[in-house]
Amino acid sequence: MTEHLLVFPERDDADEVAQELRDEGFTEIRVIRQPLAGEDDPEADEWAVYVREANVADETGPVADGLRDRFEATVADRGGWYDPEPESRY
Repeated sequence: MTEHLLVFPERDDADEVAQELRDEGFTEIRVIRQPLAGEDDPEADEWAVYVREANVADETGPVADGLRDRFEATVADRGGWYDPEPESRY
């Protein structure tokens, strides 16, 4: 199993990416509001797509590496950032 967090400044980007991943058959996808540390304005929040993929057994193997590369490119295209090892709080 692998877990990933793709973070975007805009909710529309997070929603679009989440839907694309659902359409592709990923195991678990959630869109999560990410409050920015030290910000009181909810408009400043970021939006994250949490991905948990149960079908990847080896987190150090080529499939997991390919997912990380893909997710890094996805967030780069939309001005976001990627966390390949999110805390298991999602």
